[in-house]
Amino acid sequence: MSKDSLSIIMVSNGPGELTTWVKPIAEELHKQISLKPKANRSQASLNLVLVPCPNANGNEHIAATKWQIFDKIIEARNFWELLLKPHKFGLWPSKGLVIFLGGDQFWSVLLSARMGYLHMTYAEWIARWPFWNDRILAMSERIVQKLPKRFKSRCSVVGDLTADLTSSAKINDPLPSGKWIALMPGSKSAKLKIGIPFFLDVADKIAELMPDCKFLIPLAPTTNIEEIKYFSSNKNPITKQYQSGIKSITQANKKETRGILITKNSTEISIQEKFPAHNDLSQCDLALTTVGANTSELGSLSIPMIVVVPTQHILVMEAWDGLIGLIARLPILKWCLGLLITFFKMRRRGFMSWPNIYARRMIVPERVGNITPQQIALEAVDWLRSPSRLLGQKNDLQALRGVKGATKNFCKEIISILEESKLIS
Repeated sequence: MSKDSLSIIMVSNGPGELTTWVKPIAEELHKQISLKPKANRSQASLNLVLVPCPNANGNEHIAATKWQIFDKIIEARNFWELLLKPHKFGLWPSKGLVIFLGGDQFWSVLLSARMGYLHMTYAEWIARWPFWNDRILAMSERIVQKLPKRFKSRCSVVGDLTADLTSSAKINDPLPSGKWIALMPGSKSAKLKIGIPFFLDVADKIAELMPDCKFLIPLAPTTNIEEIKYFSSNKNPITKQYQSGIKSITQANKKETRGILITKNSTEISIQEKFPAHNDLSQCDLALTTVGANTSELGSLSIPMIVVVPTQHILVMEAWDGLIGLIARLPILKWCLGLLITFFKMRRRGFMSWPNIYARRMIVPERVGNITPQQIALEAVDWLRSPSRLLGQKNDLQALRGVKGATKNFCKEIISILEESKLIS
């Protein structure tokens, strides 16, 4: 290591990205070079900056602190202050590298420009700001092909970070035999208020059509059983439009590793509170999911899915992500502007699930509009009764993912750019 101090900053947003991308890379980087806080004599520090994101729960810094692998952790609520007054968060070396690992890619562009550091982006689906990147690390060759010619030399294919994590997860707690459907109603309140009553109703209707079918809800790290109860109760006005509800919920204990939810129609649904729930998800035959990061996670596990976006509820516009979602949630503009945004998005929408966006074709069925639980139940049963269709979608999803071994390749690229820039020796 050179005598000059060096700062490596990882930029990320929500719990999923922290668990699947940031933590494995940070741990591997500690193995390959000497970094603070584990190496007290090191002239290099590894830091984490969390950025504003509607998918975050605000507790990401707590989880990251427990890992004890970062010298500094900047919370998302302090991001803008960091840009304006970086000295307020301690001394920062004059040289460094900012690495994008989740959130909006523009935040890491801003941070690297403000700090005067090199900039690197991990592109799972697309590299949005190639001009502002010193190095782009791609999940697969498809991302390289999307880049303008003059930027392709900056891009290297390192592989699929998510595949590294999911491939290492062994099935050590098998689900009971049978056809399993994963129900993934979302993680944010805006999605849960629609998704919980809708998916519970779907489960009841599937159980009527296929009594031997089994169900699983893998809880997102940003939600809990109490929220499931709340959004299935009369306190959520949307529940009045559906026939289902919760009769009882039993949480996991020392004997049973999964909780049990019983609907009012006596449909049994297993609940997995541990995150990530790859052990359970990888055993499911089909998933019913909302839009969002769920579709990327399911794609990495090659689990066939149906994406469901019921737009018949006025509150559905709150579930939009990004700037549009923030505008739609403003109290004064909520009702009139929310309706206009939803109408515009529906009229002008392209693909909504990550596999379809990436493939630029319909691999995963997307059911958007005034849809009913009965319609989704019938389609789900059709898929389950057609093993060849399930296998076809599974193979298509597998073909989209990058090669494994990405974590080690990623760290080699980090060291490479630091050596080329003479920041380390």
